[in-house]
Amino acid sequence: MSKLWGGRFTKKTDQLVEEYTASIMFDKELAEEDVQGSLAHVTMLGKQGILPADDVEKIKQGLVRVLEKVRAGEIEFSVSDEDIHMNIEKTLIEDIGPVGGKLHTGRSRNDQVATDMHLYLRKRVVEFVDLLHKLQAALIEQAKANLDTIVPGYTHLQRAQPILFAHHLMAYVSMFGRDAERLQDSYKRINTLPLGAGALAGTTFPIDRHFVASQLGFDRVYENSLDAVSDRDFILEFLSHASIIMMHLSRLSEELILWSSTEFHFVELDDAFCTGSSIMPQKKNPDVPELVRGKTGRVYGNLIGLLTVLKSLPLAYNKDMQEDKEGMFDTVRTLQGALQLFAPMIATMKVNKDRMRQAVNQDFSNATDIADFLVGKGLPFRQAHEVIGKTVLYCIQQNKYLLDLTLDEFKQFSDLFDDRIYEVLQPEQVVNARNVYGGTARSQVAEAIARAEREQDQTAAWVKEYSERSQ
Repeated sequence: MSKLWGGRFTKKTDQLVEEYTASIMFDKELAEEDVQGSLAHVTMLGKQGILPADDVEKIKQGLVRVLEKVRAGEIEFSVSDEDIHMNIEKTLIEDIGPVGGKLHTGRSRNDQVATDMHLYLRKRVVEFVDLLHKLQAALIEQAKANLDTIVPGYTHLQRAQPILFAHHLMAYVSMFGRDAERLQDSYKRINTLPLGAGALAGTTFPIDRHFVASQLGFDRVYENSLDAVSDRDFILEFLSHASIIMMHLSRLSEELILWSSTEFHFVELDDAFCTGSSIMPQKKNPDVPELVRGKTGRVYGNLIGLLTVLKSLPLAYNKDMQEDKEGMFDTVRTLQGALQLFAPMIATMKVNKDRMRQAVNQDFSNATDIADFLVGKGLPFRQAHEVIGKTVLYCIQQNKYLLDLTLDEFKQFSDLFDDRIYEVLQPEQVVNARNVYGGTARSQVAEAIARAEREQDQTAAWVKEYSERSQ
């Protein structure tokens, strides 16, 4: 069978050109979306009287059969048919005859492929919000189980001040919450219909774009036909959001890798999410977080790659834009795998509370509270800072920690010290003294968990509503 566009040409396409320019190897992932868009399009053609009712019905029945074949894996996609649109149309024509060629009336592959990608990403965004919701839920449960677990807090990877481990976990709940919000906000731009823009200028047929939008569940249509076929902002936005999510996952991965090392021994990852060594039988390697950390780079690369493709393209469609798909599909797969693994990995993680407490007792992370104690006695902070610096230096030289000092030793550095200093220095007191909104005090963290659980309910409701809308 000749090319569906071959009328103007006198020579066959060179085989190497066919292979180089074809996109069917990767855009076959859009097969269901392509049929979905075609069903709405042909329904509109019938409603507008552009095609007779008999033809419309025959095409719709044929498309349903094509969709069944797609889902059953029975279609053999061909490079000679270039892309998913031509492969689907050829399969349809083989099934119902020449009337299948009428399906393309009033549209172009330019607006068709854009529509397919909008439909595809719309589903993925809802799926990723749901996966983030599940990861947040796992973190929240671990936080609830560790409301009394104190761990060193770090800056510059040096021990700074003691915090609740629950507080640390809730920081990631906040990060992933912002990620979900970004995806939810992007939905309205993804949920815009380009179909009906034609190749670049619209069509001479009396189509009804808003009817097609309602059939496919789109909230609005592109107002400018040139913009409709050349816009890939919605993919860039998704790739950007995915990059930020992977960055957050990578930061958490780094901490899990550190925490599960012998040097820290703060947590132990479940065996189901670790691997061993082919030569060292004692090894238990945190391969999942390591791979997530590594794969973050490829997601960044996909974003930069598409930005580079688009940076100097004139309107409207250019073949360069075929490069928008592979990176998008790769990012979807990479992010999907990471999020699917992270929630159960966090849920099954064991927390070594005793080791965390031991670490807190063997550092100087309570030093700031001594300075605050002296400030409360009337000493200017800068002078208090110097006093505590000298006190810590003394402890290091004497191989002691602050709670090991006698009151006489404290008084070497300031007469303002009294017996209450030992209460101030207790890890629980240090943590609970930070009783401000967003702080690490137990009561504040408990409130943060309660707020997060309320937000979880809202997210679950959004996922339910938009999952139904995106079908």
